Amino acid sequence: MEVKIGVQHAPRELNLESKQTAEEIESAVADALTGKSGLLALEDENGRKVLVPADRLAYVDIGETKARKVGFGAV
Repeated sequence: MEVKIGVQHAPRELNLESKQTAEEIESAVADALTGKSGLLALEDENGRKVLVPADRLAYVDIGETKARKVGFGAV
């Protein structure tokens, strides 16, 4: 699952590929925003954790992983 996280006062967004489902990611975001946890904690497919303070979240974009195209075929 491809996840893009916008952080307030940061010039670039965070991009990561996660093995978590969209529902799991959405639940983690909701828990962080409702105050159950002060951090949004996600894990990428390499096992690294990404922690973002909930009060600094600007947006979270959850999307499907796209297959990368290789070659010179006509589109």
